[in-house]
Order: sequence, then structure tokens, then C-alpha cells
Amino acid sequence: MLAPAILLIQLAARPAGPTEVYFEQTTLVRTGGAAGSPGVLSRVWYAGRRMRLEPGEARGGPALVLRLDRGKAYRIDPERRLSVELDLARMRARAQMDLALAGELMGGADAAARTTELSNGKMVAGYSCRGYRIATGGVSMDLYVSKAVPLGVDAFADFLEWSGASRALGGLLAEIRRLPGFPLQTRSRAEVMGEVQETLSTVTKVSVGPFADGLFEPPPGYRLETEEPPEGR
Repeated sequence: MLAPAILLIQLAARPAGPTEVYFEQTTLVRTGGAAGSPGVLSRVWYAGRRMRLEPGEARGGPALVLRLDRGKAYRIDPERRLSVELDLARMRARAQMDLALAGELMGGADAAARTTELSNGKMVAGYSCRGYRIATGGVSMDLYVSKAVPLGVDAFADFLEWSGASRALGGLLAEIRRLPGFPLQTRSRAEVMGEVQETLSTVTKVSVGPFADGLFEPPPGYRLETEEPPEGR
């Protein structure tokens, strides 16, 4: 259950300059010491209150587009040449529920946290990083950060507030905000329902825009539909 929060944790760094940034990251989860999957690749385009997220290695595949500036969101399905306008309020409610649970597993938003610097740094995505360990509740996190990456938590403030991360993970995010740079690698360890869960998230590529026109719009020529409400609503 820690995996949904990792992307937000990766974003929790200091303020940055450029408003259009692209990055790729892989996330691996292992439970109870068992070997995990090969890892999940995520690709993120960020431009203020506009974001595009795609899974997998091939660009141009299924995508989620968030337009917080318009109060809209779209699911893009290239195979069917279909764009579905999503219920943003329902998405927000689900995100806040998931993050609230993640916050409880991490010890709660108000849990005291402590940070210590690790003795060894490392290179991640071509950047020299310093390592820090944050411990709060039953969670331990090792984060390797770089000052050279043009990303920061202030740039993502609207998204963090929209998703509920600022409240659900407040104690943890507050400590990460004090780190001198952007987390390029995050390794967390927590006990969930009696099992130890480990999550490793690594940024593998960072580049700065500008982005192509239409990246945050339903593609021209696609059928546009509206998400149907769940039964009983």
C-alpha cells in the first residue's frame, strides 16, 4: 500500500525554476522478503497545473491527463482512439482515501520523524546524490537527493493539495521538504499487517521542456466520451 504514495514522495523537494519537466521512474515492491516483479516504469510530464502520466516503456500508449487548471481529467486510449472525460471529484476522493491509508501505515501525518544523513552518496540518473534516512512510526526511508534537478515540492503544491497528500502524509512530507534537493531514489521499508513491505523507486531520466502542443489535450480525431457514474449513484 506504500506504492501509491511513492510518486508524491519523489516530488517532495525544494522549490524549482522550470515549469515544464519530464521524468521517468521505476518502482519495485517486495513483500515478506519474496522476490518482487521486474518493476513498473512510469513517465510523467509536468507543467504547473497540467500533468500527463503514462505507464510502460512505449510512448504514445494509454495515458492519464490531469487538467487541474480546468477541473478536468482524461483517460486516453490510443488503441480505441478514445478519450474519456473522468469524474475529477471521484478521482480526488479515491486518491485521498488511498493516501490516508498510506499515511496510517507510515505512522500518521502527525507522527514524529527524524532525519539522519547517510555516510555514502551515489550516482542516480547521472546526478551525484547525497543520502538521508527518515524514520517515522514504523517506516524507514532512505532518500538520495540532488540539488541539480529542476523539480520541487512548491511547483507541485496544487497537485499535492488536490490529492490530499499534504494532509495524509504531512509529517513525512514536512521532513522531506527539509532535504537539500530532489529525491532521485527512495527506498522505504514498513511492516504492513505483519509483513515487511519494501518499495524502491528510482528516477532514471530527467529532461526539461518545452513540450509539444496538445500533450495535455484529448487528441484530435478521437471519440470523446464521459465516464459513467458507478451503479447506485
